[in-house]
Amino acid sequence: MDFENKVLSKEISRLLYERGFSLGTAESCTGGRIAEAIIATPGSSNYFKGSVISYVNEIKESLLNVDHQTLEEKTAVCEEVAIQMVQGACKILNVDFAISATGIAGPGGGTKEIPVGTIWLACGTTDDIVTLKLEEDDGRDRNLAIATHRALQMFLDYLNDHLSPKPENAKM
Repeated sequence: MDFENKVLSKEISRLLYERGFSLGTAESCTGGRIAEAIIATPGSSNYFKGSVISYVNEIKESLLNVDHQTLEEKTAVCEEVAIQMVQGACKILNVDFAISATGIAGPGGGTKEIPVGTIWLACGTTDDIVTLKLEEDDGRDRNLAIATHRALQMFLDYLNDHLSPKPENAKM
């Protein structure tokens, strides 16, 4: 894992641990890379509960409760699915926050409407979710590396925007 992701993971760790919050991930195209980046920080078991790798729609529906009609009408590569994956992960993993990723990493699988490199990221709570759409195709390996990095950065930004300053009597 690259140095930048380790720095992001360590800062996410600090924010979650000192406030007693929990995190999970729901990943499709990234196949566990976001979770891998999170657990690279020692002590992550204090706040990271787990991940659902929902590489196919069947798992998105059955485990994460992603709406079948949304998958049929908009495909798995859309903002709505990324949002529903966060909501599903928060519920089934019983966590405060979740990060999700769904998209087409390549080299194949893209269409004119949804080209290779289209990846939707989302993070937040069941009621407050932010999203980000990636649209560049830099090749499969780079697409996945960029998606992982951008997901971590988006979540860190989310935490910084949504968490109050560290309480005086907090852990650490």
